[in-house]
Amino acid sequence: MENKQIAVLVTNGVEDVELTSPREALAQAGYEFCLIGNRAGEIIQGKKGTPFRIDRGIDEVKPEEFRALFIPGGFSPDQLRGDQRFVDFTKTFLEQNWQIFAICHGPQLFIQTGLADQLHLTAYQTVQPDLIYAGAKVEDQPVVVSENLITSRNPDDLPDFNQAIVSALTTA
Repeated sequence: MENKQIAVLVTNGVEDVELTSPREALAQAGYEFCLIGNRAGEIIQGKKGTPFRIDRGIDEVKPEEFRALFIPGGFSPDQLRGDQRFVDFTKTFLEQNWQIFAICHGPQLFIQTGLADQLHLTAYQTVQPDLIYAGAKVEDQPVVVSENLITSRNPDDLPDFNQAIVSALTTA
């Protein structure tokens, strides 16, 4: 049976729609989000006030349990990149060339992995220079697909982003 679990790294300040819109698109395609944070059962708040319940704590999961990794934007990725457990989880997906989706500020987490210089992607306008300084090839496009890495800039790009991530999972 095909693994339908998508790991989602999140904490307080996640951009609400950047979590809910891809979750809805992937759910329609038969995939399930597993929200991974500091502690299972914890309730985090999105930037716009939406409450989200953490399904599993970062210490309870292994990257190989999941079909793909998704990193939504907002203030969440900047906080997560200060915690080596989330950095290591992300780094495993990058090193193994497993499917990763990130939008807006999500790609900030890639900088701490030390692998940004191997990446071709996009991100929110103010994050793009940081990725360039870290050695990444950055394009200012609604969606950039580079092998198993799919990235997008902001909530306005969600229709294109959602289509790209659903297509990547359903045609793989």
